[in-house]
Amino acid sequence: MNMQTTTVMAPPAPKRMSEMHLPIVMMRDILLKTIFRKNVNMVSEIAAALCLPIPVTQELVDLARGQKLLQATGTLNANAGNEMGYELTDAGKSRALDALAQSEYFGAMPVPLEVYREQVARQSIRNIQVSREQLVAAMGHLILPERLLDHLGPAVSAGRSILMYGPPGNGKSSISNGIRDALGDRIYVPLAIEYSGQVITVYDPIVHNAVELAQDDPTKLRRGHRFDSRYVLCERPTVITGGELSLKMLDLVYNPTARTYQAPLQLKSTGGIFIVDDLGRQEEPPQSLVNRWIVPLEENKDILGLQSGEKFEVPFDTLVIFSTNFHPNEIFDQAALRRIFFKIKIDGPNQEDYLKIFAMMARKRGMPLDEAALVHLLKVKYPTINNVYANYQPIFLIDQMIAICEFEGIPYQMSPDLIDRAWANMFVKDETIVK
Repeated sequence: MNMQTTTVMAPPAPKRMSEMHLPIVMMRDILLKTIFRKNVNMVSEIAAALCLPIPVTQELVDLARGQKLLQATGTLNANAGNEMGYELTDAGKSRALDALAQSEYFGAMPVPLEVYREQVARQSIRNIQVSREQLVAAMGHLILPERLLDHLGPAVSAGRSILMYGPPGNGKSSISNGIRDALGDRIYVPLAIEYSGQVITVYDPIVHNAVELAQDDPTKLRRGHRFDSRYVLCERPTVITGGELSLKMLDLVYNPTARTYQAPLQLKSTGGIFIVDDLGRQEEPPQSLVNRWIVPLEENKDILGLQSGEKFEVPFDTLVIFSTNFHPNEIFDQAALRRIFFKIKIDGPNQEDYLKIFAMMARKRGMPLDEAALVHLLKVKYPTINNVYANYQPIFLIDQMIAICEFEGIPYQMSPDLIDRAWANMFVKDETIVK
């Protein structure tokens, strides 16, 4: 679904080595490690492996040649436009091995953190304006009260934190996903960033949904990349965590073997949404989790730490959605609640909306409606639970009746008897089990 018309400014590709803003020794070593590990020998191949334009790569190759770490092979490759081949000298192989011992990272040249900050600002989630129509279109499969959209719309457009609370089974997770779909546009995610000589990988195919770029331009290879190819064009990312979320998952992940870092979840979600589902079910108390978010939520920056103990700031440009079945006053103090910008209660449907959901789900499942069964459901069954309706109940009851019909070998149908049998599986009767 792509309803946004926002055009995000692409990161410009560097034209020369001086525009890289990376330590020269680091760039040279990544060049040598990449040639050593990937066995590439032509500038066009090396440029593709480093995700750099050919002129910048040629500068790096010339630098390494000047230091006697690379040498020309003396042969031209006719299959590659008569390109000259290059290979590591003995000194170059020795330097590549030394560099690999310090860090196994090779391939795409990282983007300096300061340069990445500029791109984050260009594609900030706070630049997005979501209209009522976009929100309705993204949540068209949900039956939602109009007043709920009145609250959700400004919250999403503000790009600030949202707390959704209310009884379970009423679509808080579905609404979170609908918000994600409403954003709709695309951003540029770096393969890796660099801070203080350390490489932090950011792009994660599990989190980031890369967009296929059109390959139908016959002049594309001659024109080069339209944007810095150290980035991947992606849908705005969504990270969804539940009961498994821990404070440790919000720290940099250090790989002692490769001597590189992996970005934590909230950094991977930059420019997108971070959903903390089922808040209150994690091992850490909700108050501790929210305390960890206080600086990012208030100051739009996060503090991360390297193995050396050095702390540094990274941009925090994420719409955080907390979702809980608890009342906020049960799990937060007032100071924490003040930091969460929007607090929206998600209630169960009224009877009218409940019937709309029931009819919609029955139609989707191919289950014919029966007036006597519905009257029995509303007049006999729901009074036993004080007429408290929940969004999950229609599909649960319909699927139960379908399972019974299939078992009994009869056409899909609903009746008061089938309603009773389905209802019996929706709630567990309170009783003492004799052991």
